[in-house]
Amino acid sequence: MIKKILAAMLALFAAAAFAAVDANTATQAELEAVKGIGPSISSKIIEERKKAPFKDWQDMVTRVKGVGETNSAKFSTAGLTVNGAAFAGAPAAPAKKEEKKAAPAATPAPAPAAPAKAEAKAPAAAASTAAMSAADKKAAKKKEREDKKAAKSASAAPAASAAASGAKK
Repeated sequence: MIKKILAAMLALFAAAAFAAVDANTATQAELEAVKGIGPSISSKIIEERKKAPFKDWQDMVTRVKGVGETNSAKFSTAGLTVNGAAFAGAPAAPAKKEEKKAAPAATPAPAPAAPAKAEAKAPAAAASTAAMSAADKKAAKKKEREDKKAAKSASAAPAASAAASGAKK
């Protein structure tokens, strides 16, 4: 009889330990119990929650600095919920890593062709920006800056050589 009571209490304790932690109702200690959430992020979550409860995961990602798509997926798999719902993008996280690995394999375009390509890409980039994740947007901006820098240095090189040849005459 005592074994059954102890087993029942152990089962209840185990269920409580693995229960989902809701970002709108959890204490700071409960938030910190979720793997990956430390004192900094838990305090940011509580500060934003005091302003207004989180509507959904996207609301939390937008309002809490340090909680992006990747961290949301990790926190959700560790037991964090928003209004009782798990993060919808959690299973898709490994697929993004494969896409990112494939992207750097592309060879860069030659420098003289960069200005024409940059002008052609501008309207297409604006249209596809809405469908990109934050990491993809950051990578696209970095590539755009590198393309502009390459185009600028390519256009500066002929001017510098012309100036140098003019000085020799």
